[in-house]
Amino acid sequence: MIDPVQDARLDLNRRRRLGMVEAIWGEHKTADQIINILEGFSEAGELGLVTRVDPDKAAAVLCRLPAVQVHPEARCLSLGEIPQPPQGPSAVTVVSGGSSDRTVVCEAALALKLHGIGVDLVMDVGVAGLHRLLGQLPRLETAKVLIACAGMEGALPTVLAGLVPQPVIGVPVSVGYGVSRGGRAALDGMLASCAPGLTVVNIDNGYGAAMAALRMLRSG
Repeated sequence: MIDPVQDARLDLNRRRRLGMVEAIWGEHKTADQIINILEGFSEAGELGLVTRVDPDKAAAVLCRLPAVQVHPEARCLSLGEIPQPPQGPSAVTVVSGGSSDRTVVCEAALALKLHGIGVDLVMDVGVAGLHRLLGQLPRLETAKVLIACAGMEGALPTVLAGLVPQPVIGVPVSVGYGVSRGGRAALDGMLASCAPGLTVVNIDNGYGAAMAALRMLRSG
């Protein structure tokens, strides 16, 4: 019989092998499982990151592991010291179409910060008010990689990739009415983009976008 607390196989060499902190999906794990996993990372001297953690589960974990940091805007937990980014302009800018994209934006930003990457957030510059995005172009041009999070029709990454030369990673967000279909319309739109070289990750996958950005930064 499988023990639901002991059945996780921790990838304690991921940072050595790939240069990445392993992230644990928290949504379908119990508080006991999350605590057990984080303790395993701590014993190995590794940073721990848990994504998709609701407030009640976060409170239960924090009660038993006071050293855990709760990041409510990102719906994440972390255990271990978060490194300081280098001085100077942030390497990655995360852009959002609207304020409703904040959770995905914050997940991406936190994942990068755990790797010592400086992150700048530019919120609420969706294409419904294109002047808002155009007004931020000088700020965006200082980053090495851009992550663009957008729901509805998901046009922001396409527009952004047509304006700036840096790599752009599109993140479809599950925000929108009716035919938006929980982010599927945004995903389809980004995949069908006419902007050459646009990279697209799965719906709400802020962590995946952050790791794509990390690979780009380290390959340059």
